[in-house]
Amino acid sequence: MKTKNILSVLAVSALVFTGCVDLDTIPEGNIVTSDQKDEILESDPSKAEASVNAIYTQFSLFATVITETERHNDIGYPALMLFMDTNGADFLSDDNGYNWMGNSLTFDDRIFTSYESRINWGVLYNQIYAANTVISFLGEDSENPDYQNYVAQAHAARAFDYWVLAQLYQFNYTNHKSDPCVPIITEKNALTVTDEGCPRATVEQVYAQMMEDINKAISVLEDSPLKRRDKRYISVDVAYGIRARINLSMGNWAAAAEDADKAISLSSSSPYTIEQMKRPAFNSADDNSWMWGIKIAETDEVVTTGICNFPSHMGSFNYGYCWYSGGRQINKMLFESIPATDVRKGWWLDENTQSPNLNEDDMEVINTYYGPYTQVKYAPYKGELWTSTNASDIPLMRIEEMYLIKAEGQAMSGNVAGAKTTLESFIQEYRDPEFTCKATSPQDMQEEIYHQRRIELWGEGMSWFDIMRLNKGVDRRGAGYPNASSIFNIQPGDPILLWRLPEKEIQANKALSNNDNNKATPIPSPVPDFGE
Repeated sequence: MKTKNILSVLAVSALVFTGCVDLDTIPEGNIVTSDQKDEILESDPSKAEASVNAIYTQFSLFATVITETERHNDIGYPALMLFMDTNGADFLSDDNGYNWMGNSLTFDDRIFTSYESRINWGVLYNQIYAANTVISFLGEDSENPDYQNYVAQAHAARAFDYWVLAQLYQFNYTNHKSDPCVPIITEKNALTVTDEGCPRATVEQVYAQMMEDINKAISVLEDSPLKRRDKRYISVDVAYGIRARINLSMGNWAAAAEDADKAISLSSSSPYTIEQMKRPAFNSADDNSWMWGIKIAETDEVVTTGICNFPSHMGSFNYGYCWYSGGRQINKMLFESIPATDVRKGWWLDENTQSPNLNEDDMEVINTYYGPYTQVKYAPYKGELWTSTNASDIPLMRIEEMYLIKAEGQAMSGNVAGAKTTLESFIQEYRDPEFTCKATSPQDMQEEIYHQRRIELWGEGMSWFDIMRLNKGVDRRGAGYPNASSIFNIQPGDPILLWRLPEKEIQANKALSNNDNNKATPIPSPVPDFGE
């Protein structure tokens, strides 16, 4: 589409589609007819597959949103994972000159001119644009089963993107259905957006769009004969997992549990075992636990940069910014709440910088750069210590999350006994054989499951969604933050928790004005830590 939008951020999208972008136009810019599209596909069927590949390419591109300068955190969706986790209270780091997430530590990222603001918006709407291109080009009525599969994947990817957007730009669905969320751009209105603009839709409207998309995806993928090549692609179990997340965010508890259970039953994945968790891991989509992930190749630009990638910022054993930023630590109180019998306690260094998961060679790296509570959850690429080839895959969905969603959905729909069985069975078999759940009410069960999610999904870009859907605050007191300037006690519902639409979007979108944006809010004031 020559009029690709959302408006200010998609100008560079065409650079990554090479041969598959603007599939609905001919060189003169006129719209291709259905017959012409069929001719294109008949003469070059690879264009159809290339179009869906472009969706997943968007997840890990370097320097495609901020084009006027090089930002080493402009690394695709993993940047959002880091921003969101850093905004919370469980993902600590030192606010020093090597930490590219410093603005997210202090909430300076909420300024609507910030690079982080533009990266959030640009990454997600570029992915939406890629999905729109697939749907528009291949069409909803194709009789080719492969093309039907590609369109279904595009619908699922678009649902995922709007699910993320909804939780960045507005509070939870339950209490804010009629509040403004984000503009909805689909293949149906993309051609009119440049001239007319597109206003913010309500939270309810955005969730309706994502639910429509994911329902379409599931209806096709359930019967599709096409098997995915690898885990970068969305399969039917992943689609059910996405819908389980959406239903969880909407408070559709029974539906969330049902979808999570369906994802488990359809998936070939199984949780990491206790033995597998006694060593650093989480670096390969080939791991059986992973349902969906970002596949990274050694030749990808995010890798060849050396330092502009997720492992560089996140890792502990590989070369990158992590060596100089001091790495990422867990909330000290959260760490102390993990029983010694839980294998996950070894995912972080203890107060003496020790972990039972590490050998002598591992400790040589750790002792060189890191202090207590630093993560050793993520292994380096191919397990090679000191490596500067940061080509690790990045998790987007693991089967363990589905067990936690199922348990929460059961509890909150009134089946506390079933939820307790689901949770205890999962934790006892795969994490802590001595675990017992003491919760007796739906709300207590939900809190216990939230606690388990904070541990299990730590560092995987999931914590912010729980903060928003459960109406939590961000209390960093007692967590062990190294900078007094990062210690906040932000109350639930504080407007600083919402991102603002980027200034460039407000300027470019004719249907938006400054009055349509989320409230401009001063960054939070630091508070005394416990014991001060």
